Amino acid sequence: MSTPDLNLLIALDVLLEEGSVARAARRLRLSPSAASRTLARLREATGDPLLVRSGRGLTPTPRAQALRAQARGLVEAAQAVLRPVEQQDLATLDRVFTLRVSDGFLENFGPDLLARLARTAPRMRLNFLSKADKDSSALREGRVDLETGVIEARTAPELISQALFRDHLVGVVRAEHPLAAGDVSVADYAQARHVIVTRSGRDEDAVETPFLPEGLTRRAAVAVGGFAAAVALARAADLVATVPDRHTALLREGMVSFRLPLAAPTFTVSMLWHPRLDTDPAHRWLRGCVRDLCG
Repeated sequence: MSTPDLNLLIALDVLLEEGSVARAARRLRLSPSAASRTLARLREATGDPLLVRSGRGLTPTPRAQALRAQARGLVEAAQAVLRPVEQQDLATLDRVFTLRVSDGFLENFGPDLLARLARTAPRMRLNFLSKADKDSSALREGRVDLETGVIEARTAPELISQALFRDHLVGVVRAEHPLAAGDVSVADYAQARHVIVTRSGRDEDAVETPFLPEGLTRRAAVAVGGFAAAVALARAADLVATVPDRHTALLREGMVSFRLPLAAPTFTVSMLWHPRLDTDPAHRWLRGCVRDLCG
């Protein structure tokens, strides 16, 4: 079966509304002869003359009168589909978004984000997943809608990103730790017992290693999978946790933080999403909330 030319619907709607080939031609930006050929195609497609000569004008046939409301509805529906969404009714928006973030990011910014949703978009739900790796396939395949983290060379190039804030590493210990007194040297730092964060379980994959001087050897006493666990162990034992300053601030309340006694570069924490969600109004609003809370 041949596919109908859906452009004929627009022409049909205009011709039936105007009742004149000449006026319809002006609205459709066609020549009168082109509009006449379009009417001929409509007659062939519908098997009905649609508009017939009556004196100096055209009169719709019963079939044309029956089609008028239907054609108008179809054209309006098509225009609505192709028109950008200007407004989003957040109060009635019923959507679920999955975010993949570090535990430190969730602890610091998650409560305020949920509070904003409760006020503005109470029917929106957020699912938070932990970051087990840097694989971008979850964003590409739609299993994750938004992710936060540091952009790396292996990050999928098609993803869209926006910087949220700059951060840097600090050392964290409990108040009773020997390094809590201050004046921490490189030797003090390296020889202390460390809790490292590694998602693979291997010391060489510690997430803080890329932001520490090459060749630095730390005395790793225990490894955990996230910053929240690292801070919790450092709070309970004589361990040093090396964590991002900005997005672990709330986790470290009641503990002593110190500046690392070595060159540790700052890094940018960004949010990333797939291009298919770039113009989605609800997703755009959610990104704006995350940006505001981190800014």
